[in-house]
Amino acid sequence: MSSNSLSNYYGILEGEVRARYLKTREDRVDVDLKSDEGSLWRAHESALVRPRKRTEETSLMDLKVELGRRMLDNCRLCERRCGAKRSSMETGHCGVLEAMVSREFLHMGEEPDLVPSYTIFFSGCTFNCVFCQNWDISTKPDSGTTISARTLAKMIESKSGRTDRGAGSGSPLRLARNVNWVGGDPTSNLPYILEVLRECRANLPQVWNSNMYLTEEAMRLLDGIIDVYLTDFKYGNDECALRLSNAPNYMRIIERNHITARAQAEMIIRHLVLPGHIECCTRPVLSWIAENLHDVKVNVMAQYHPEHRASNYEEISKPLRLTEYRKALEIAEQLGLDA
Repeated sequence: MSSNSLSNYYGILEGEVRARYLKTREDRVDVDLKSDEGSLWRAHESALVRPRKRTEETSLMDLKVELGRRMLDNCRLCERRCGAKRSSMETGHCGVLEAMVSREFLHMGEEPDLVPSYTIFFSGCTFNCVFCQNWDISTKPDSGTTISARTLAKMIESKSGRTDRGAGSGSPLRLARNVNWVGGDPTSNLPYILEVLRECRANLPQVWNSNMYLTEEAMRLLDGIIDVYLTDFKYGNDECALRLSNAPNYMRIIERNHITARAQAEMIIRHLVLPGHIECCTRPVLSWIAENLHDVKVNVMAQYHPEHRASNYEEISKPLRLTEYRKALEIAEQLGLDA
């Protein structure tokens, strides 16, 4: 991948620009956080366009945190919109009540531009993929460890080599190149993530590693926070998505969120090639990307192997054949994708 496709990301690594969330911590908004939710959203949208500087007490990050908390009163973080009252100890479809960190470590197995990546895995997921490679954490939302927002912020800072000193201070020596929010899926934990970043000062790019089944409201909260969307575009039709991941209305939601995410930040799209799904999924996914996001790097992945309940589904009960993977790469090349 050329640095041109991730120019802002590399600018942060070189100390030339700042991670977006740091600006969100500084931008001010003229709103009372006790106001009704509609007023808060209007103030949020206005601040994204015309942020104030140090004239108000409330930061844009404070406002995002408050809106995230309110969304837990009637959970609408993912497009299931189950309405669980998580603030009153009620779990919804994902089963997540409070953020549980399954594991956190410097990950060396991500895309070359991202490693070493300080990867924070959350328990629980908004999907129910029958072939989930991380089923041990995605299906156990109450497993893991609770870590206070301030503690995790300090852990992130310890991986950065330095706290924020502004742009132009030169390339810092880092343990990690970024913070990688993943799972399961991080969507259910968005309010907690915002709280962590409100406490954090590390000039590290923020990577949102997700299935992208977020609501439009959740995507708005991520605006100004995320530097790189590391997305998972699994399926090329609603039928496969419903059958294999229990994800209704998949195409409409995922296409919309990819367009929104690209407008907000830089992006890498992952597509895991599934056995027997070249024509129904791989070809339409890559064709859509070529038509709508042709300047984005695509990682056509061959890592599929049967896990979890995949043996119950004939076409994905065996590993991916080399001929299928080569066909996927050939499609990507014919479409002119950077894969």
